Amino acid sequence: MAPVLEKRLPGAAGPSDNNNEDEEGQNLWSSILSEVSTRSSSKLPSGKNILVFGEDGSGKTTLMAKLQGSDYNKRGRGLEYLYLNVHDEYRDDLTRCNVWILDGDLYHKGLLKFAVSAQSLRDCLAVFVVDMSRPWTIMESLQKWASVLRDHVDKLKIPPEEMREMEQTMVKAFQEYAEPEDATPSSPQRRAAAAGEDEAVVLPLGENTLTRNLGIPVLIVCTKCDAITVLEKEHDYREEHFDFIQSHIRRFSLQYGAGLIYTSVKEEKNLDLLYKYIAHKMYDFQFTTPALVVEKDAVFIPSGWDNEKKISILHENFTTVRPEDPFEDFITKPPVRKLVHDKEINAEDEQVFLMKQQSLLAKQPATPTRGSTESPGRTASGSPRPAGRASQPSVTGGSPITAVKKPDPNMKAGAANEGVLANFFNSLLSKKTGSPGSPGSGTGVQGSVKKTEAGFD
Repeated sequence: MAPVLEKRLPGAAGPSDNNNEDEEGQNLWSSILSEVSTRSSSKLPSGKNILVFGEDGSGKTTLMAKLQGSDYNKRGRGLEYLYLNVHDEYRDDLTRCNVWILDGDLYHKGLLKFAVSAQSLRDCLAVFVVDMSRPWTIMESLQKWASVLRDHVDKLKIPPEEMREMEQTMVKAFQEYAEPEDATPSSPQRRAAAAGEDEAVVLPLGENTLTRNLGIPVLIVCTKCDAITVLEKEHDYREEHFDFIQSHIRRFSLQYGAGLIYTSVKEEKNLDLLYKYIAHKMYDFQFTTPALVVEKDAVFIPSGWDNEKKISILHENFTTVRPEDPFEDFITKPPVRKLVHDKEINAEDEQVFLMKQQSLLAKQPATPTRGSTESPGRTASGSPRPAGRASQPSVTGGSPITAVKKPDPNMKAGAANEGVLANFFNSLLSKKTGSPGSPGSGTGVQGSVKKTEAGFD
């Protein structure tokens, strides 16, 4: 009997095909497992820290709370703690970034030891916040807080080789800065394919660039930039003033390799840009925003973009100041006017003022009448005769003129007027009868007085 040959249909699967399917299934699961393991190993790191420095009232707490997505109006003391939620949409991963805000009083600078240590320093970002509504404090504030951070880093006693490695990382990041349009995901591979041509040609640092390398990224944030219009209207600031301020800040930024951004919480200006730049510096997120230097209240300069030549463009508009002039000589604190204005507004209550005047009038003595006072130029008899003619006969002794001349202070107004008239007529009679050379002057006076008294009786 001849052997029967099995006829295989085209859709039928043999043993070899099943083996191939099993291998493909195993390869699929292997790829899925490898992808999961890769994602788990490339999760966003935790333990990143943002150190925020600035003067009291500069808006540093409000700024960070706004980035957090909350309205935080309370002012803390010492060392405040916030956090930022960082979400990686590509990997669907979420982490928290710690935010430590140091008080504006230098007394609390020792609290930095609770925020950053020698082990966590390489995972830190320093943010110096300055207030644009008080531009005369900007440079002093930057110098002060940079010195505080530098002293704290020195106290950590990091090994020299480790610190040198951190500093070289900062230098490399500064030198390898590329414009966002060139920093596409394929750029590293393209540069590597070009035999490392771009990596070999690295521009040297400027004379004043990274001269004070802290080993960690630094960012300078100017808050309250909406106050620029107020400075123009009330303090007569011009474009030259704002260019001068920006020039000094950018030269300071070069020394620390820092980025610079102008913000306004009131107008919500550059807040989203600030958040994205922080995520880029801390977690290496893709960042596509170029430098912004056109608008004076929305400046943004990423770390690595700036240099002395670009800063010198601002100096072309200087007419009354030189670039090397001290900052405080040109950006001066205006005189305080509000205090004087407040004194004029706070007027005393009308009723209180009238009561005070009434009490003052009650304490003053009563005004004496005209007849009860004697002129210092008159003699005891009421005559305006000079003192040098005292040898002439006097009629004061025992004369009723004294009684008429000095009325009782308690008498009525009519009696006081009669006393004034009596003094007037008696003074006329005294002049007539007391003239030198007239005989019987003494008896004449007595007789005239008696007649006068008889006439008034």
